[in-house]
Amino acid sequence: MERGVGLTALLVAAARAIETHRHDSLVQDHYAEHFVRAAPVSAGWPTRIEDAPDGDASPLWGRLARYFGLRTRVFDDHLLRSARAGAHQVVLLGAGLDSRAFRLDWPPGCVVYEVDRDEVLAFKHRVLDGVGATPPVTRRPIAADLRDEWAGALLDAGYDPTARSTWLAEGLLLYLPAGAEKRLVDTVDSLVTPGSDLAYEVKVGVEPEKVRDNPVYATTRQQIGIDLLGLFDGEPRPDSAADLGARGWSTTTRTPFHSTRLLGRGPEPEPDDALAANRWVFATKP
Repeated sequence: MERGVGLTALLVAAARAIETHRHDSLVQDHYAEHFVRAAPVSAGWPTRIEDAPDGDASPLWGRLARYFGLRTRVFDDHLLRSARAGAHQVVLLGAGLDSRAFRLDWPPGCVVYEVDRDEVLAFKHRVLDGVGATPPVTRRPIAADLRDEWAGALLDAGYDPTARSTWLAEGLLLYLPAGAEKRLVDTVDSLVTPGSDLAYEVKVGVEPEKVRDNPVYATTRQQIGIDLLGLFDGEPRPDSAADLGARGWSTTTRTPFHSTRLLGRGPEPEPDDALAANRWVFATKP
């Protein structure tokens, strides 16, 4: 948990904790702070904006954390809409340290499958058990590396490919090799029945050097030792939205700034923006 992509899960948890304590919060995740405090590497990170160096002016704890809070809210809303419309199987790919199974108001009959690496889930279980957390919904964690074969483990855990489902890959595809992303999309397509949907986050294109010098990247590297650019997979990215469209899925692609305008809170565009290439894709299998 204290290196590589595992460390980014702690960063997102800190961002969710900061968002939780804002007066104009978009998200309430009272478990997030416990994850941050439980890992020695992040125990001193801020979990309230007033404790962050430079507060909201910080590219890391202000702007990037706001982005993670906004992203969480948008994907929360999407999953709940789908579940309430009858997609009672919820599959979280790269579930990380999010606590959706515990904190969201799921309709009766939902099952939440959390797929992630064994060490991530073990840390998550230890922290949640330590605070006596009990999910109000059936939760089935599945230890698997999403770069490898994982569909069998999902089916073994009770997932029914003939019933509607809603899937989320939040903060995942940016770190996967292009081939693994293609296999993941192939696998999801093979496992879902019509009426199911998939939401995910990607970066489009290759960011120019002036964007790679953005203070969001520099501050994150300098203050907490996470080199996001070094973690992002450097291969040319597949166009998964176009791939899904060719398979008959309907897709909608949004920028984060679209949601900032809709919700009235979140990051605004800036010159040479580290968030400008981020896209949130919502796809439905008809």
